[in-house]
Amino acid sequence: MTSTGSTGYSSASSTATAAPVLVRHAAGRGSLGGVGLVLAGAVSVQFGSAFAALLFPRAGALGVVALRVTFAAVLLLVVTRPLLRGYSRIDWAVATGFGLALGGMNTLFYQAIERIPLGTAVTLEVLGPLLLSVVASRRAASLLWASLALAGVYLLGRGGLGRLDAVGVAFALGAGVMWAAYILLNARAGARFPRLDGLAIAMTVAALVSLPLGIGAAGGTLLEPGVLALGLAIAVLSSGVPYTLELLALRRLPAATFAVLTSLSPALAALAGYLVLDQGLSLPQCGAIAMVVAASAGAVRTGRTGDR
Repeated sequence: MTSTGSTGYSSASSTATAAPVLVRHAAGRGSLGGVGLVLAGAVSVQFGSAFAALLFPRAGALGVVALRVTFAAVLLLVVTRPLLRGYSRIDWAVATGFGLALGGMNTLFYQAIERIPLGTAVTLEVLGPLLLSVVASRRAASLLWASLALAGVYLLGRGGLGRLDAVGVAFALGAGVMWAAYILLNARAGARFPRLDGLAIAMTVAALVSLPLGIGAAGGTLLEPGVLALGLAIAVLSSGVPYTLELLALRRLPAATFAVLTSLSPALAALAGYLVLDQGLSLPQCGAIAMVVAASAGAVRTGRTGDR
């Protein structure tokens, strides 16, 4: 996932709680550097997920989620030191909902990749924000991108989706729904909390929800030094590094360009799954992922055109 929590379907990075000011960016080294930062962040997220899967046999999906989210929350709290006074009940309701969406998205996604290949899971998960983008744009062209995405999923099915664990597929689709909710609540939190305060509070809420589930599933295994070290590394790869790189990238790139680049997540997830987890893909499955990537990028571009 982008399961960083990163998304290419909102007007800002999922790591930023306020939409960036859209300004004209001159082409040049700055833009190329921004592209590199976005791609590096996306690679970090997907390889973080792949390494997380390696820890499943020891701590289980719920245990790994608990470690990742808890470490990420601690890192964010230390870095941002969010102010906790002066907010209304509605503000706290938004932050809590944001945190529940964040925690639910990660929990469902990790449950999915425990059962089905990483590339397939991300391809199915991305349907949530893709459909949200199509609905939000209200343009006829968006229906074409939705059709392309569905055709890609159909091709993925012909390539072996029917042989996948049905529960894993359901978890991936559920993670997509939570991703869409995350996008909506991220935008609302960004309007109510300064800097990364909303994200830090939301990640803390996610940790408070995920940690009891992880302890219940993995018990004392979570306290083993090796497991803790791997959990911290996964948190840094999946949250710390991407947050930093994406914020730097948004200073160099328009948000629309950023969004299109992050649409490459399914392809990068498939690469990470192949290199780290030895999850090979057939030619039809690669074609299906390419179709979903193209549909995601096209839907984002169409939505941006409609916003002008």
